[in-house]
Amino acid sequence: MPDPRISRLARNLARFSLDVRPGENVLLDFRGGATQDLLKEMITEVTEAGGVPFPIVSEDSWHRRFLNAAGEDQIRGWGGLHETLMKQMQCYVRVNGTSNPFDLSDVPEDARAWEREHFMNKVHLKLRVPNTKWVVLRYPTDSMSQQAMMSREAFEDLYFQVCTLDYERFSRAMDPLKALMEKTDQIRLTAKDTDVTFSIKDIGVVKCDGKMNIPDGEVFTAPVKDSVNGVVTYNAGSLYGGTSWDWIRLTFDSGKIVKIEGSNDVAKLEEIFGTDAGAKFIGEFSFGLNPHLHTAIKDTLFDEKIYGSFHTALGQCYDSADNGNQSAIHWDLVCIQTEAYGGGEVYFDGECVRRDGHWLHPDLRDVLSIDALTADEERVPAAVG
Repeated sequence: MPDPRISRLARNLARFSLDVRPGENVLLDFRGGATQDLLKEMITEVTEAGGVPFPIVSEDSWHRRFLNAAGEDQIRGWGGLHETLMKQMQCYVRVNGTSNPFDLSDVPEDARAWEREHFMNKVHLKLRVPNTKWVVLRYPTDSMSQQAMMSREAFEDLYFQVCTLDYERFSRAMDPLKALMEKTDQIRLTAKDTDVTFSIKDIGVVKCDGKMNIPDGEVFTAPVKDSVNGVVTYNAGSLYGGTSWDWIRLTFDSGKIVKIEGSNDVAKLEEIFGTDAGAKFIGEFSFGLNPHLHTAIKDTLFDEKIYGSFHTALGQCYDSADNGNQSAIHWDLVCIQTEAYGGGEVYFDGECVRRDGHWLHPDLRDVLSIDALTADEERVPAAVG
């Protein structure tokens, strides 16, 4: 008998996140052997919804073999095959359950650059994101629980709690923040070693409510490209391309990164932000709102949703919040403003609307408080056995 939590997650993904319709092609991109139980349930749910599932199973360790040996023509051809396949898809789900987040750490930089251009940029950022119904999530593994410094059982409980929220209700709670951001011009963010200002005037504002990422819970926009001035210290840490940082500090002048600092390997940061002209500009700005996430684990899909955080993505913007920035990268970096991380404030047009992670604005404090977001939650049944 399948774990009822996995069955519920699969149903939520197929029926709510993807809203699979009869006749739609659904690409199931599953990475890591630990994901097989969820893959089985997804095949059933997609088929019962009338869709046509196309499962692909891979491992980072396999992909490492390819990237370490391939030339640009081979990576271009590989990306082209994925591009052809993606053009036939109406829905896409990626579940990443690889056992070692550092499997790709020794891939040569030229191979990484070719993959970014011929696969991530052409297939995902340019094709999949604007043209399909998609959702991306991680799957609990020993390595994830180790990153979170939690037991496997405790981490699984947290995972299923945050991944099976009542996202329809959560979505409604985000409406006042979306409306307020749409009326806002200037934003100022302060925290330890952070003081930055920028404009979001006339840029789209989008709720992330379980349709594209699981776990979810954010409202995002983008800064006017050349309006960012100041310093941001991203205190959640980050793992990118097999390299880990405990903190990263960026200084901006007229939108562009002019100084790069980090806990380690600053040369690697300079290489990443030197990918192309757009890699030195912000393409996304967002508030994290998930009431069950409070501690950074260096996993972007979790950390960017931490309650009381904000994050920016260096590089490519989204069409739905288009500030004109173009890049082959899109790297989310998180700053947590709760008391546990040193506190901080958010100002909309000079008014403090959030302090130390808690919303103060009268339109927000009652609907986006942790108590309001978790009231009357249904407990997810635990695994049997």
